[in-house]
Amino acid sequence: MIDAVSRVRRFNRAVTSEVGALDSSFLGRGRPLGAARVLNAIGRGLADVGELRADLALDSGLASRLLRGLEEEGLVETRPHPDDARRRVARLTPAGEREYRAYESLSDAQAEAILARHPDRAALLAAMDLIASALGRDRIALEEADPRGAAARWCLGEYYAELGRRFERGFDVALSCDPQADDMVRPRGTFLVAMSDGLPVGCAGLKGGGGAVAEVKRLWVAPAARGLGLAKRLMAAVESAARSLGIEVLRLDTNGRALPEALALYRRSGWVEIDRFNDDPYPDAFFEKRL
Repeated sequence: MIDAVSRVRRFNRAVTSEVGALDSSFLGRGRPLGAARVLNAIGRGLADVGELRADLALDSGLASRLLRGLEEEGLVETRPHPDDARRRVARLTPAGEREYRAYESLSDAQAEAILARHPDRAALLAAMDLIASALGRDRIALEEADPRGAAARWCLGEYYAELGRRFERGFDVALSCDPQADDMVRPRGTFLVAMSDGLPVGCAGLKGGGGAVAEVKRLWVAPAARGLGLAKRLMAAVESAARSLGIEVLRLDTNGRALPEALALYRRSGWVEIDRFNDDPYPDAFFEKRL
């Protein structure tokens, strides 16, 4: 029988070979993967060298060598931080910008080629999402976002689609007590998005009216990121934001039959069941938590 460790190691070898981790010329551009990753990080906006090192999990010596090599190629320039001479910032030169765009184009083509190898593209992507979420668990960041922004709208669209699959009669957001975006931005409330390496994997909203009572709305975690404690983190962050806004009481509603995992989370987290407080046709359970 093939054991689990052997399967993981086979996966590691397959990915290492496919992405060219051991190639001296990653994607045929004349430099190894490590230097290409540093160039990519700077191109994505990681200018602070300390933040770049942390993002790529590089020690200071290796980071310095990779940056020095890119500087010698004329692709990167580093200089002291304008507000703190002890820190350094890096930027791409015009030649570096061209090289960054070349890598982006080649990487996109490589990704499409990988997807083309399997007849079920959706299943392959779902597996990749699951693995990326598990491996990047400790790097998932919670960020305050505009509820009208692209990341928030994507999360909400996925959330509504899942409700449509779970509810016996589907889900029509027009019939729900859908919060206004202005009620989920400071100083009335907030909207949080969980980001995993630049991609949204969850959200939660705090709908306030300027008073002491507010509602938690639209808690959702992508299927690939479930089981990692992300819903609990989002709820704790919402509660922390509520306290900072002077909110004293939080309320929420859910549907216990269609969303049993949400019901269990609220009961485990100190929420108390109360009487119905709205006329939304979808929820059948109502909770409150005093902060």
